[in-house]
Amino acid sequence: MTRTDTIVAPATPPGRGGIGIVRVSGPKVPELTAVLLGGDLPPARVARFERFLDARGEPIDAGLVLFFPAPHSYTGEHVLELQGHGGPAVLEAIVARVVELGARRAQPGEFTLRAFLNDKVDLAQAEAIADLIDAGSREAAAAAMRSLQGEFSAMVHGLTEAVIDVRTHVEAAIDFPEEEIDFLADRHLHERFHALVDHFSAIEQSARQGALLREGMTVVIAGRPNAGKSSLLNRLAGYEAAIVTPIAGTTRDVLRERIDIDGMPLHVLDTAGLRDSTDLVEAEGIRRAHEQMQRADRVLFVIDLLDDPDAVAFVQERDRLPHDVPVTLVLNKTDLAAGIPLADTIAGPPRIAISALDGHGIDQLRSHLKDCMGFRTVEGGTVSARRRHLHALQRARDHVEAAARQLRDSRAGELVAEELRGAQQALSEITGEFTTDDLLGRIFGSFCIGK
Repeated sequence: MTRTDTIVAPATPPGRGGIGIVRVSGPKVPELTAVLLGGDLPPARVARFERFLDARGEPIDAGLVLFFPAPHSYTGEHVLELQGHGGPAVLEAIVARVVELGARRAQPGEFTLRAFLNDKVDLAQAEAIADLIDAGSREAAAAAMRSLQGEFSAMVHGLTEAVIDVRTHVEAAIDFPEEEIDFLADRHLHERFHALVDHFSAIEQSARQGALLREGMTVVIAGRPNAGKSSLLNRLAGYEAAIVTPIAGTTRDVLRERIDIDGMPLHVLDTAGLRDSTDLVEAEGIRRAHEQMQRADRVLFVIDLLDDPDAVAFVQERDRLPHDVPVTLVLNKTDLAAGIPLADTIAGPPRIAISALDGHGIDQLRSHLKDCMGFRTVEGGTVSARRRHLHALQRARDHVEAAARQLRDSRAGELVAEELRGAQQALSEITGEFTTDDLLGRIFGSFCIGK
């Protein structure tokens, strides 16, 4: 795979549709276009109706043609878009013909990779393109659009410039030690470090909200059989996603539902009831329940208030729950257990009383889940971000805080400058100014073909 290849792929999803688009990018676009259309190149950025010809000069299809000469195109190369009919056979015939004329089939994300390599977008903007396509809510789409327009990149660049500014001051002090003024003892420099940490906090807050909009929260509903786990799933989903019966052990596999809470995706997993079982199928369901709890952001442990007001089930299961995954006790069936005092002898987990049957307490549970993740109602400044962006920001912040400690404790200018250099490099990974081929492969390999 080289950047000098001309690449081709359908840009519309597989399946039947009224319109199907084939995109071609690369240096051979002008010559293969002339052969494919049987004439001259169409005018730049002007839609024209044409027939798409096979090797015998017979029409494969007919539709609109758009030619974008380099560098004024999505990829920064010559780009041709053929808008024909959306049948799979028609699109494949067009792609096969373009391949005959010297192109090759594109890899996932290769068009956007070329846009990145040709400086049309930076890496954060390229990832925002995929986030916009995959957005599961209007809030997530708006945040991705802001990142695509460069708002997140501008934040990161501003932070990088602030780091460079402080680093320049420190290195000047190292280079000119004979000066009578001790630049490293300058109170103003310490204040700039404090301002830099505050700058990090503001950007991390926006990025964290953006990451939640994109990835959301995963919760596992656990508890004894017939505690009301499936009923809770149905109440959260708003429809009958799970079968509910009086028979214990109805749920034997993991049921998954994606729910939207004020723009934050909530991935809810309903699991088999936790108990000792000799039934092989049920035992496997319980094993899978424990496996999913290990991966969750939070476990909702459902207690049947009518049969277990002291939450004995949780006490008995506590040691078998993942120690690093937080738990919320969901005290269910308040509609039937009126007057029964809630369990108050259990230390540790927060608890919320609900009725999965009539919906009492569900809004409080939703708010609780948002608070657990630090999610706030989406505001205009939220940008789309990924976990790798948060990790890079955290590494950069750690370097800055280490530099501040070196300055305060030892005034070792070389060590301070080295920590600031590490912060600058971590930030540059976000926009792709410093990156690796392996990282690019992982990022663009997750894109859809034709984008």
